[in-house]
Amino acid sequence: MVEPQALRADARRNRDLIIAAAKAVFAERGADVPMEEVARRAGVGVGTLYRRFPDRDALVREVAGDSFAVLLARAREAEAEGGRGWESFLGCLKDMPELWFTLRLTLFSPDAWPIVRDDASVRVTARELRLVIDGLVRVAQAEGTLRSDVGTGDVLMLVALVVTGMRASSGALGAVVHERVLALALDALRPGSAAPLPGRPLTPDDLEPRV
Repeated sequence: MVEPQALRADARRNRDLIIAAAKAVFAERGADVPMEEVARRAGVGVGTLYRRFPDRDALVREVAGDSFAVLLARAREAEAEGGRGWESFLGCLKDMPELWFTLRLTLFSPDAWPIVRDDASVRVTARELRLVIDGLVRVAQAEGTLRSDVGTGDVLMLVALVVTGMRASSGALGAVVHERVLALALDALRPGSAAPLPGRPLTPDDLEPRV
């Protein structure tokens, strides 16, 4: 007879394998990939996959929630380190693969975005993430290391456009390319950057999903 605790550990391990596999497959081929492919990549049976995630929507919601939670933990860690605002914000970006995947799955996926947008728990986590980053941005502006004519929404959209505009790549060169291009884009946010911006600064509320 298998002990309940062993069953729980086994179920947790399978869940983690499925989530990791889904992230990899979704990043490569999009959220409409067959569920059987996710199971194959995870090394579990299709029945195991469907017992944990009865349909694709459930899997997409879990994957998005997991990715946002990783980024929120990273942002809170950067906030707690007590460094300067700009340095703390840059600390949020050190997990580039997770950031790239999360933005592609949410803001820029026609298949996954409606599913993610309508999930209350994912929306709460995403909003908490935006608020933590908003605090880091305000500290950076107060200390004079971030230009004053931008808002948190501008910063987040710039990062999103840069990160998702590049094809997913693996290996050391891929990581270097992502880091260099993002660093060049973020340099435009430094004080003393060129021409005034059109319109108004974007706020975190501007990025709030509209149902």
